[in-house]
Amino acid sequence: MARKRTSTAEDLVDVIALLPWWVGCTLALVSYVLLHRVATQKIVANITPGHVSDLMFQSVWMGLTTAGQYLVPLLCLFGAVVSAYGRHRRKILVTNVASSKSADALNGISWQEFEILVGEAFRLQGYQVSETGGAGADGGVDLVLRKGTEKFFVQCKQWKAFTVGVKIVRELYGVMAANGAAGGFVVTSGSFTDDAKAFASGRNIELMDGPVLMKLIKQAKVDRPVAGKQPLMQTMAARPRAVVQPLCPICSKPMVRRTAKQGRNAGSAFWGCIDFPACRGTRQAN
Repeated sequence: MARKRTSTAEDLVDVIALLPWWVGCTLALVSYVLLHRVATQKIVANITPGHVSDLMFQSVWMGLTTAGQYLVPLLCLFGAVVSAYGRHRRKILVTNVASSKSADALNGISWQEFEILVGEAFRLQGYQVSETGGAGADGGVDLVLRKGTEKFFVQCKQWKAFTVGVKIVRELYGVMAANGAAGGFVVTSGSFTDDAKAFASGRNIELMDGPVLMKLIKQAKVDRPVAGKQPLMQTMAARPRAVVQPLCPICSKPMVRRTAKQGRNAGSAFWGCIDFPACRGTRQAN
């Protein structure tokens, strides 16, 4: 569960922490130079009728920039420290897990560490990773991956006795369709039910249990420096693409691909609601 934001300063630190540490240091320097330049400007006194509000605005603005020239760089530097610590933490976590001889190492870490570990495993495979913590408009997705122009969703389920059922996989598929994701992953330290495996089969959803995740991390740690080596996990883009059915914008039921038979769009493909003619929802087909 993602923690609640309590202030703008905290939001700024969180954003900076997602960037490389040196970016945070650079932003601290740039923000100080810019705000200091504004803070040291003289106020133009003009107290003629109708311009008092301008003077008040200048005074307030100067007060904010005077404080901000120190506060904003400090927040940027703090975010850079958090970023550096997070990078170090991820490196140590991956090294410790990769040195383990069994998947049992995944059961001795917290769910937060499990999400961090999964994110780092995908980073080692060349993905850009955004950690959402299950918050926002992504339907509870824990990680958002990007490679090139494509987007992928990841749900993490960490518990040594946890069995992922078809409901979780089905929900991820619905979120993928609603948000235009090219594929998705469900990662667990437990196992998957047969129904979950059957539903994922033939769709752009990869199910990864503990042993698969362990093998992925170990192989990535060993083989990443070797140029041209084929990674253990092929990217979704390299696989035969299963069609992700979008959901109807009117009734949220699955849609089917159809071809227009008349009108100016005759011969063009589009998505139509499966409940047609009761529902006439459509989406443009790519």
